[in-house]
Amino acid sequence: MYSMTGFGSAVVLSNNINVSVELKTVNNRYFKLMLRITENFGMLESRVESMLRREIERGSVNAIVRIRIEKQSPKAIISAPVLLSYAEQISELRNKLEQIRSFEPPNLYQLLTLPGVIVASQEFSDEEIDNVWSVTEQAINEAITQLKIMRKTEGESMKQDLKTNIDQIAVELTKIEKLAPQVAAVYRSKLAERINRAMSEKQFDVTINDADLLREAAIYADKYDISEEIVRMRSHLDQFNIVVDKEIASGRKLDFLSQELFRETNTIGAKANDTGIIIHVVAIKTIIERIREMVQNVE
Repeated sequence: MYSMTGFGSAVVLSNNINVSVELKTVNNRYFKLMLRITENFGMLESRVESMLRREIERGSVNAIVRIRIEKQSPKAIISAPVLLSYAEQISELRNKLEQIRSFEPPNLYQLLTLPGVIVASQEFSDEEIDNVWSVTEQAINEAITQLKIMRKTEGESMKQDLKTNIDQIAVELTKIEKLAPQVAAVYRSKLAERINRAMSEKQFDVTINDADLLREAAIYADKYDISEEIVRMRSHLDQFNIVVDKEIASGRKLDFLSQELFRETNTIGAKANDTGIIIHVVAIKTIIERIREMVQNVE
C-alpha cells in the first residue's frame, strides 16, 4: 500500500550536464501533473510526464526539473524582424532628420547595437538532446525511488491503522449480531403487555393467546431482520482486508468498500429498532468515518 503524500529529489551530474529533480505528491482522485522544466527544454515535457504516469497511479504531482549545461556558451542570433523594424522607422523619419545638417544615417553595424537586434539563443542538436535526456531520466528515476520509499513507509503505517479499525468494526458487528435475536423477543413481551393493559382498561372480554403474539412477533422480526446486512458487512470486511494486504493501487477499491460498509450500517440502524444496537451502529459509523478519511490518501 502506498500513500499519495510524499517527496523525492535527486541531482545527477554527468560530463557537463547537471540535472536536479524535485517531486512532491499529495492526494487527488486522479493523476494530475504540474511540471516546471528549465526554459529551452520544453521538448522533454512529454517524456517526463510519461515516466511519472507509469510509476504513479494517482495523486497531484508537483515536479520541478532543472537542467544546466556547464560551460555552454549561448549562440548570438540577429533578430531580423527587430532589425527591419528599426530600418523602416528610420526610413520614414529620414526626410525630417536630413534637415539637420549634423545628422548622419546609421550604418548596419550601428543598427546591430540597438536593443533587441541581437539575441542569445541556445539551440541543441538531436544528439545533445538525447544526452540531456539520458541524464534527466536517471535523475527522475532516482527521485521516484526516494518518493516511493516515503510513500510506502507512510502507506504501511496507514495499512496497520486501517486493519485495526476494520477489526474494531468486526467486534462491534459481533455485538450487534448477539443482540439481534433479542429484539423480536423484547418486542413480543412489550406487545403482550400493551395489549393486555389496553384490554384491562377498556374492560374488553378478550384474551390474546400465544399464537397471536408469536404471529405478530414473527411479522415484526421478518420486517426488521438485519441478518442479511450483517452477512454483507462481514463480506465487505473480508474483502477490505484482502485488498489492503495484496493490492498495490488499492485506494479506489477501499473507497468503494468503505462506502458500502457505511450504507449497510445505515440500513442496520434504520431497521433495528433497538437502543442497544443503535449504540453499536453509532460506534461503527465513527470508525468508518476515520477509515474513509484515511482511504482518501491511499494511492
